[in-house]
Amino acid sequence: QLRASGGGLVQAGGSLRLSCTASGGIFRFNMGWYRQAPGKQRDLVAVIRSDGTTTYADSVEGRFTISRDNAKNTVYLQMNSLKPEDTAVYYCKRSLWNSILWGQGTQVTVSS
Repeated sequence: QLRASGGGLVQAGGSLRLSCTASGGIFRFNMGWYRQAPGKQRDLVAVIRSDGTTTYADSVEGRFTISRDNAKNTVYLQMNSLKPEDTAVYYCKRSLWNSILWGQGTQVTVSS
């Protein structure tokens, strides 16, 4: 089970930090954050692999940072310089080969 938290309402230019904690551990897994705005598909925001390498969507590169703490079974998404277009439900995902687990999502709303 994945539990995401940290969403909320913030003004443009502000910051939020999302957390996602796994009850079954994350050490061997790739961990990702995705987001889905109303009427749109769910898109990748950032991923951190089990070896620590990261990939970001172009739209968040330089503003968001994904990190992981394997001892705490938690992955984080630090979001800075937030824009109204970052408004979405953010989901975390744990994956390894064909083993995929999604969290419940946390709402992020950025006001202009």
